Amino acid sequence: MKKDYPVPAGYLERETEVKKSRFIARVAPVSSREEVKDWLDQAHRDHPDARHICWAYQIGRPGSAAEAGMNDDGEPSGTAGKPILNVIQHKDMGDVLVMVVRYFGGIKLGAGGLVRAYAGAAESVLSAVDRVVQKPMVDALVLLSFADEQPLRHWCEMNGASVESVDYGASVRAGVLVPEDQVEAFGAFCDAHKLDYSFER
Repeated sequence: MKKDYPVPAGYLERETEVKKSRFIARVAPVSSREEVKDWLDQAHRDHPDARHICWAYQIGRPGSAAEAGMNDDGEPSGTAGKPILNVIQHKDMGDVLVMVVRYFGGIKLGAGGLVRAYAGAAESVLSAVDRVVQKPMVDALVLLSFADEQPLRHWCEMNGASVESVDYGASVRAGVLVPEDQVEAFGAFCDAHKLDYSFER
């Protein structure tokens, strides 16, 4: 199933400065903990000299996220990861990771100042990023002949569906993602072409 809630359209970076400390906020779409780890590894490679790289993420539907996490990365407890996560939750967005890279500018901000700085950095990048809502999709499995593959691909192209996988054996097995509101039309297409199909719900 694809998401029917807002997710970030892509990667974006914004920089803010508070009392000579630089805060570089990055937002990225994520759908697994592995992806979170990959983005964090990239941030550490890009900013090996940063004092802190704090972050928070939320995977799943906003308000009932399947999974969320946060990290203060050496900042006083509760002054970085939690404010970032609060902003994510307030933005009503799912499958999102926000990382804030801090370069210390020599002036201490205090706990309240840190909370405001990290929340402000998260706010700046989340307000700027485009969001997309993907339609709910249904998985279909289709058995077809080689001759039917092109018409199937054409139908998918015209109707917002996508062929995700194709196995060529004695017959062709195709895994297709079909928009929920096109399920009936897809069934009619398969019936018209005498294709064997089933939906996984």
